[in-house]
Amino acid sequence: MVKKLQKNQSSPAAHAALTGSVKDSAQQIWQAGLGAFTRAQAEGSKAFEALVKEGVTIQRKTQAAAEEKISEATSKMSHMATDISSKASGQWDRLENIFEERVAKALNKLGVPSAKDVNALIARIDELNKAVRKLSAKAPAPRPDSKPVAKASKPTAKTRKTPAPKAATKAIPKRATPIRKPAAAKGE
Repeated sequence: MVKKLQKNQSSPAAHAALTGSVKDSAQQIWQAGLGAFTRAQAEGSKAFEALVKEGVTIQRKTQAAAEEKISEATSKMSHMATDISSKASGQWDRLENIFEERVAKALNKLGVPSAKDVNALIARIDELNKAVRKLSAKAPAPRPDSKPVAKASKPTAKTRKTPAPKAATKAIPKRATPIRKPAAAKGE
């Protein structure tokens, strides 16, 4: 291209035409730049507002998606926590049952009656008390003697008698002894 310019520079008229052409091109470029600048200024605010609106829309979509993911994760974690809690309580109940069974076996080997044995004894005692009440209600009451009792003077040594023991009005219950089960074989 430099060679073409050098060939064209040989004549002054060509030189002036070239210079004018470059000037015109530069002038057009300058004017195009000014036009683009003014258009950018005028449409720039519109473009900026459009970009802001688009950004708000994208932000809302992103925020909704994030909230959805957070709620899913929260739901999964809650479900997992419930599962773990139920498994832990099941294990705790199982451990408690094992402990109760072993304590009951140890107490049984020592001859200590269980709560079931004590409740059975209480029920048996209640039945016996009812039977005793029925029998004592049916028994005839002792009749008082029809002979009047005369006042005696002071007893003398010859006439003094030892007093008869008084009849008991209440039956004194005997102390119940606990039922002892035979010791279990060592293999249990």
